Amino acid sequence: MITLTLYTRPGCHLCDEMKAAIARAARDVPLTLEEVDISTDPALEARYGVEIPVLLVNGRKAAKYRVSDAELRRILAARAG
Repeated sequence: MITLTLYTRPGCHLCDEMKAAIARAARDVPLTLEEVDISTDPALEARYGVEIPVLLVNGRKAAKYRVSDAELRRILAARAG
């Protein structure tokens, strides 16, 4: 199973778009998603504040700002092994 971590904050429309892309991919790819609200952690806010959403796949940064469905599927396929 692939583990995704999405750094996000409330009211972030790009975050909502990335969550929707992840939900579509999850229909076909076994994955788990952990959402982390950076607004509750000053260290995470300092690290990711200007680039959210940030998507980690199996602990490695895979995308930020936007990811298309096709790009996300390619990333997941590459990291599945």
